[in-house]
Amino acid sequence: MVGNNAWQKQVKEWIETDYPHLKSTGYEVTSPDTIDYNCVAWAMEKTDSWWWPNPESESYWPPNVPRQETLEAFIQTFATFGYQVCENSDLEKDFQKIAIYVLNGKPTHVARQLDRGKWTSKLGSNEDIIHHTLEGLECEKYGKVTTIMKKINHSVD
Repeated sequence: MVGNNAWQKQVKEWIETDYPHLKSTGYEVTSPDTIDYNCVAWAMEKTDSWWWPNPESESYWPPNVPRQETLEAFIQTFATFGYQVCENSDLEKDFQKIAIYVLNGKPTHVARQLDRGKWTSKLGSNEDIIHHTLEGLECEKYGKVTTIMKKINHSVD
């Protein structure tokens, strides 16, 4: 038990070093690290594959969407699954939202809104977290949220 507490403390220190705003905006770790999936897959509620538009086709990417690290390609990917660009990240009844983070013109991360308004993210190959705000993950690693998309919610978190 002591080992688990020490390990959890170390994981939180690593997370707060990479994402310093999380400490003040609030978050909780919800699962251990894994290389089985990443943030894009997690935003799509998939945990069996890594989604990224690498040109070598090593990761899953929807057919007929350019394998480019561009905001346009990410928007097309989510549009393939029923998402459309919307104006804000406010919680809306019957809609699920995602937020796309961009740094230096390239998408870096995607978060998914939960049914109570908080957000969930997969931190690369590291842990999944619930974060209270989108700003909590805005940092030198991910940049800022530039695009919010939504679709009609057919599931409950």
